[in-house]
Amino acid sequence: MPLDLSIYYVAIPAVLLVGLTKGGMGEALALMGVPILAMSLPPVQAAAILLPVLVVMDIVSLWIWREYNDRTLLKMLLPGAILGVAIGWATSAYVPRDALRLIIGVITVLFAARYYHNAWRARRGHVVAAKPHRLVPAAFLGALSGYGSFVAHAGGAPFQVYGLPLKLPPRNYTGATVRFFAILNAVKLSPYFALGQLDTTNLSISATLVPLAIAATALGGFLVKRMRPEVFYPFMYAMALAAGLKLVWDGVAAFV
Repeated sequence: MPLDLSIYYVAIPAVLLVGLTKGGMGEALALMGVPILAMSLPPVQAAAILLPVLVVMDIVSLWIWREYNDRTLLKMLLPGAILGVAIGWATSAYVPRDALRLIIGVITVLFAARYYHNAWRARRGHVVAAKPHRLVPAAFLGALSGYGSFVAHAGGAPFQVYGLPLKLPPRNYTGATVRFFAILNAVKLSPYFALGQLDTTNLSISATLVPLAIAATALGGFLVKRMRPEVFYPFMYAMALAAGLKLVWDGVAAFV
């Protein structure tokens, strides 16, 4: 099947955006890659083309953030996330993906709105303490992240809903985020192969995008490492809000 070069009109901007986010600028916005690619490709094919590129980005991100991590965050969220991927695989033919986008989007928008409300209160002297780890929210949001990551590439927002209120050191938070999604994307490879989506045509397109993916991810890591905490956290919440609004828009548009 001959390669349609017009695909790259949307593939290049998509990979640039996702690469910057994978470098540490807010994993929630990585979900933007599939909608952009879907402007010229079927959504399932767009997701399949992007997955190997994401894996390459993960390898670059793991190297950039190799010295930073928060093991407790990973231990709390990963078990539920792996279960979520398994459920997504088992139910991939039956899941109303637009409904899932809408639900995750609403949760994320409310979460970001709460942050900005608390920031407004903080300017008036009310201090919001960092939240402790909580098993039930971790299990639920971890599973939602894994499930959303598999069926709609929308796993970043639930991860941020749990992780950002912990108020971890920014570099440790980013290192844990990178590891979390690197593991999820690696786990997703086998189900995508089983579903027949990683064929020669899709993999050949993915391979041509790899150099750009590496460069964009490295640039994202370079920029985030130089952000101060008072810049990092408002920026990350803004990214989560933008991702949530995009998910709500997609979900509502599909139903309307």
